[in-house]
Amino acid sequence: MRAIFSVLLLAALLWTLGLAWFIHDSRQAPHVATVCDGIVTLTGGQSRIETSITLLNGGYGQLLLISGVGPHVTLDQLMKVQKQSLSQDMEARITLGRRAVSTIGNAYEITTWARDHKLHSLLVVTAGYHIRRAIVELHRTAPELDLVPYPVLPPALEAPLTRQTLHLLVREYLKLLGAELGNLTGLPDGNAGLTAH
Repeated sequence: MRAIFSVLLLAALLWTLGLAWFIHDSRQAPHVATVCDGIVTLTGGQSRIETSITLLNGGYGQLLLISGVGPHVTLDQLMKVQKQSLSQDMEARITLGRRAVSTIGNAYEITTWARDHKLHSLLVVTAGYHIRRAIVELHRTAPELDLVPYPVLPPALEAPLTRQTLHLLVREYLKLLGAELGNLTGLPDGNAGLTAH
């Protein structure tokens, strides 16, 4: 019984230390971007689309995929929400991905888009608490791609942590552990997270 208790205690300690690291890592400010063939942003949180448009305009990628857009949302509508305007040249370089409904779905949608456009390196834009899981899923679907993370710091994580924010971070930490476990075991995930044509 003592041995079992010791193992459980060690596991709980490692889990807690891992969560503390994850929370700290999730709240880091974005670093300097790297120029890549393309830019992809995974929708679902504040500042992601705005950041990816700024990166595209800054020449950090030739093409941009916004993955996980609603089926009836237009680029004009997105830009009104972001309070941004685009030139015709910029509009031609942006693709709205409408099939993904989960991170795994994002990974498949991004992989297909990158292969169709013969891209070899991607700047991946999403929230800091989501970036590591997004990279894990993308590596699984497209191991040949060079992925450069560009985490965005949402406003909720800039302020002191609330119970709601902490709950979000714990949930995302558990999802990351699940993705890492799936990656290690090599369990197939099918095409989960993609809507049908």
